[in-house]
Amino acid sequence: MPEGDTVWLTAHNLDTALRGAVLTRCDIRVPAYATVDLTGDTVHEVTSRGKHVLIRVGEASIHSHLKMEGAWHLYRHGSAWKRPAFQARAVLETADWIAVGFELGVLEVLPIGEEGARLDYLGPDLLGADWDPAEAVRRLEDRPERPIAVALADQANLAGLGNEYVNELCFLRGVLPTRPVADVTDVAGLVDLAHRLIVANRGRTDRITTGSARRGEQSWVYGRTGRPCRRCGTRIRQGTLGRSELEQRVTYWCPRCQT
Repeated sequence: MPEGDTVWLTAHNLDTALRGAVLTRCDIRVPAYATVDLTGDTVHEVTSRGKHVLIRVGEASIHSHLKMEGAWHLYRHGSAWKRPAFQARAVLETADWIAVGFELGVLEVLPIGEEGARLDYLGPDLLGADWDPAEAVRRLEDRPERPIAVALADQANLAGLGNEYVNELCFLRGVLPTRPVADVTDVAGLVDLAHRLIVANRGRTDRITTGSARRGEQSWVYGRTGRPCRRCGTRIRQGTLGRSELEQRVTYWCPRCQT
């Protein structure tokens, strides 16, 4: 699933193309909203909230979540789409651009005033203007028995982190993903690192956590099962963590560097 930096970049690109433009076509291909037509309305802005994209048009907000397969593409008129038309869930056209939302996991059209209620379960947004690290720490520490990897990935604690960031953060702080929040000595430091890391990556298409942009050297442990740790040479291990289906996630760690 795309993480917060990828979603932020998606919203940023859409905002650059669509902000201030009038929709010349609005085709929402979801049965519940198939009759919605915002043609003639102006796009005020496109923004992200955690892993959610909000396109504010007229008095409405087109809310989407990419989930596993979703993506928003931008095309010039006359350009061929890179994915088949049957995967399109939303088509928004202006005089200059066509924005197509493919296989969006969530797509709904809300009155702008209902955005808050729809997303009020989310914790502080790591890439939001109102980022609140103290509140993120409070939420994480509110359930001290939870494994730190599960707690960091919970969007109700802080919005934007996915499995890759969670595993990389645990490695960088020398913490086993299974360690209870109560046993993490510096939760505030972990939250601060999460913020700095995702901000550093938000303008990139390729995520980097090691400082090296060379292919194959961009991550410490994520997706590197059985390969040598970049610090100590110990083989990276992989496991599954989480008691419920919603919490379950694949974890990667170095048994020597993370204790």
